[in-house]
Amino acid sequence: MSVSFTVEDRVARVTLDRPDRMNAVDAETEAALEAIWTEIERRDDISCVVLTGSGEKAFCAGADLKGGSGSSGVDYWTVGRENGFGGLAFRRSLDVPVIARVNGYALGGGFEMVLGCDIVIAVETARFGLPEARVGRMPLDGGMVLLQRKIPFNRAMAVMLTGRQFGAQEMASYGVVNEVVSAAELDAAVDRWTADIVACAPLSLRAIKQTVNRTAHLSPAEAQALRTPALIKALKSEDATEGVAAFREKRAPVWRGR
Repeated sequence: MSVSFTVEDRVARVTLDRPDRMNAVDAETEAALEAIWTEIERRDDISCVVLTGSGEKAFCAGADLKGGSGSSGVDYWTVGRENGFGGLAFRRSLDVPVIARVNGYALGGGFEMVLGCDIVIAVETARFGLPEARVGRMPLDGGMVLLQRKIPFNRAMAVMLTGRQFGAQEMASYGVVNEVVSAAELDAAVDRWTADIVACAPLSLRAIKQTVNRTAHLSPAEAQALRTPALIKALKSEDATEGVAAFREKRAPVWRGR
């Protein structure tokens, strides 16, 4: 398989497993990713997802134009992708928090997948970029529509109009990366973030992400008035009562997801 998928202790780990191709995404990998996101959406035993690439060189180098997408890349770019690159870049139906564990190059579609994640932890040697214009393409699957909404306009344009690669610290200064660590500290840093997320009520996590995803286009007043299904479910849940009880009793809450 070109993607590995495991779930343990409420943490799902999705790993692009094509290190010989810098974890570039071909048609088979794209189909596998879509199936995985769909399965995660159906399950209630997952509180957090960690997305990464295998090996130490690359998170994802984007689309594999030599691996089933046509050597020219034309076939790839003409296929519609309603959820963006890798089925994730601007997916709005995935209510589980996603952490990008960026262990190396995140270029093109790989960077677009990073932009679709909620939290980004990067190794200090990671490189980010949208080099599409340098090969006569455009960042169609998320880059052009997401980056300008996440960072200042002139910085977003600098990334897209030059095709340059940017370091992890620079991306952190832009606000794209949450934490930059050494290679030796990467897994420990990711584990800290996942532990903090899993410590939260799973229904609260879903309600927060669903509300954020569905209200970004609204005014604050309109967003406040919107009652998303996940929000109502969380407010009426047993976990809402358990959280308050645990706080008063000075103990760790026992979440049941209901």
